[in-house]
Amino acid sequence: MPTAERLYYKDSFLRSFTAVVTDVRELASSQGESLWQLAFDRTAFYPDSGGQPCDLGQIRATSPGGVSLEIPVESVEEDEHGQVWHAVRKPLSIHTRIEGEIEWDRRLDHMQQHTGQHLLSAVFLRELNEPTVSFHLGESTSTIDLAGTPPAHHSLERIERVVNELIAEDRAVSVRYVSRAEAESMLASGALRKLPDRSGEIRLIEINGIEDNACGGTHVRSTGQIGGMLLRGTEKVSRGVRVEFVCGLRAVRTARVDAGILARVTAALSVGAPEIPTAVERLKAEARNGAKERMELREQLADYHAARLAVEVPITGGLRLVDRNWKDRDASYVRLLATRLTSAAPSTVAIFSSEEGGKVSLFFARSLDLGFDCGRILKEALAQRGLRGGGSGDLAQGEVPTEQASALRSSLAESARSAAPKTL
Repeated sequence: MPTAERLYYKDSFLRSFTAVVTDVRELASSQGESLWQLAFDRTAFYPDSGGQPCDLGQIRATSPGGVSLEIPVESVEEDEHGQVWHAVRKPLSIHTRIEGEIEWDRRLDHMQQHTGQHLLSAVFLRELNEPTVSFHLGESTSTIDLAGTPPAHHSLERIERVVNELIAEDRAVSVRYVSRAEAESMLASGALRKLPDRSGEIRLIEINGIEDNACGGTHVRSTGQIGGMLLRGTEKVSRGVRVEFVCGLRAVRTARVDAGILARVTAALSVGAPEIPTAVERLKAEARNGAKERMELREQLADYHAARLAVEVPITGGLRLVDRNWKDRDASYVRLLATRLTSAAPSTVAIFSSEEGGKVSLFFARSLDLGFDCGRILKEALAQRGLRGGGSGDLAQGEVPTEQASALRSSLAESARSAAPKTL
């Protein structure tokens, strides 16, 4: 079956077209509803390819009974044979004549981002000698991955300025075709950076005075139609550095969202936008001071709590065994309490636990004058129950299911009594 003529190759601004259905196949069926794929003799719908998402839109046709049909196109993809398939919820018969209409706002957005990517990649290569190794056009932002190290902030500002100057120059963006041999010659001379692995003519996108790039995507007719670019930031990735950017109307929407966030922040902080960094630093300092004060109060509470427990539980048979479980204390406080109690009171063993989310965090601690190994005892007790945990000689910890906590605590108490020195 011949593959479809791709109308977007010649005119990316084509919004509607007529065609004939050449093939139909059922893609999937779920709960009585099928998803179908239609192939046409010609199409302006761009399929998912090269980092650029597919076009969406609708097709109109007339049924054999004379009923007018409007069918949404939900996705477009290319198979391994180069055929373009349009996913729909209603099948059409082969030879049916259709009229297709592209969702124009989506197409224009993709053209702005894709041509913007070509320009951005060219400027990165020219200014910083950092080639682009991949491109992704997302729903809200786009990215390129560069084979290099993260650029300095001033370098990113320069790249953004140069790109926007070239956009303002409204340089022509054109399509031309060259033979494979000519394309390979251009690649060898450095006029092209890469070539697709295919035979026949090669489609080139030329930005006047900037670059030629082998590409099958949709593009604007001049750099002015990109409408401006905003670099959003960078992050380190396995292959180098990822640069996030937005172009055209996306940049406008992004700026509007950013302005709204900024307005809410300034209102919350009761400062003007220029004073936000100072206000944030002040809040961070206050938070650090507050955290320090809370930690000091927490330690004072633990000291007081430990002293009270030492008074409440006397030494019996040469051992003060303090066994407590809390449902209203976090595990970090209970651990702190165990260490404060056993460091302050002699001949003392603490078996403390904290219940959170169906798990019990258990702590087993002893004072320094007792010679047994808490880590070894707890580890062995947990291993008998298929659990893991352990620690040092004077403090060990582990997590146990709630239903096993009571038996484990009794086991640790018995081990502590057996290990403690006997008094006459």
